[in-house]
Amino acid sequence: MAHVSTGVLAVIAVLMGVALGVFLSAWQARRVERARRRIPARWPLSPRVIVNSEERRVWRWLSRAFVDQHIMVKMPVTRFTMPRSPDNSVHWFNLLNGAYCTFTVCTPEGRVVGCVDVPGPKGISRRNQQLKHSLLTQCGIAYWLVHSANLPTMAEIRLEFLGEDAAFAIEHTHDDTLINAAQQHLRATVDRQRHTRHSDLAPLTPAEGAAPAPRRAAFAPDLGFAGDSGGSVFGSSLHGENSFIAPLDSRSGELR
Repeated sequence: MAHVSTGVLAVIAVLMGVALGVFLSAWQARRVERARRRIPARWPLSPRVIVNSEERRVWRWLSRAFVDQHIMVKMPVTRFTMPRSPDNSVHWFNLLNGAYCTFTVCTPEGRVVGCVDVPGPKGISRRNQQLKHSLLTQCGIAYWLVHSANLPTMAEIRLEFLGEDAAFAIEHTHDDTLINAAQQHLRATVDRQRHTRHSDLAPLTPAEGAAPAPRRAAFAPDLGFAGDSGGSVFGSSLHGENSFIAPLDSRSGELR
């Protein structure tokens, strides 16, 4: 009997040791995960430019071609498209979440009229190009692949993006006046944003203030369409507001 009791106690001890080991392992994993997601006191990051030299040349050309429009930089296609039906919307979001265009041309009202891709040193994969071409053209949005060394004429790209009436309306307006007005508007916007940033958005330390609103990083290298697989401190936008999954503006008419 004593031998049996000793064996039972040994088994119990082993089971308790295993359970304790599992608990400690899980606790350590959670501790490491919390430490990884903790907002650092000093970020190990530096600012960088958002375009390379090739893209910058095309950007400047587009700014001259579309002085009456807005040029957006590296917007994900999920920002200006949406499923016709809510069924499988998460599937389409995951498929397209890493796809973006180098430049997106939109009207002052925010309606996208065309997208431009500038190939990098490795070019743009055929699959990526075909996906965006078929998607955008079916949405009534022009899509062009542009090299700075072989640019189309400004009339050609305006005709493709804006249609005949709007494309040539700019010829009746003095270009310098439009450019100066656009530059003044840009300076005023930058000054206003800088003032707001310094006055209303005081530096946020890890120990104070509310956490940033959950938001999914949608920009990805031009290599495919995989979504963000890592855990982000900001969470996934699928669990928060997302204008691809559900429009943020409930009005059915156009914004005025």
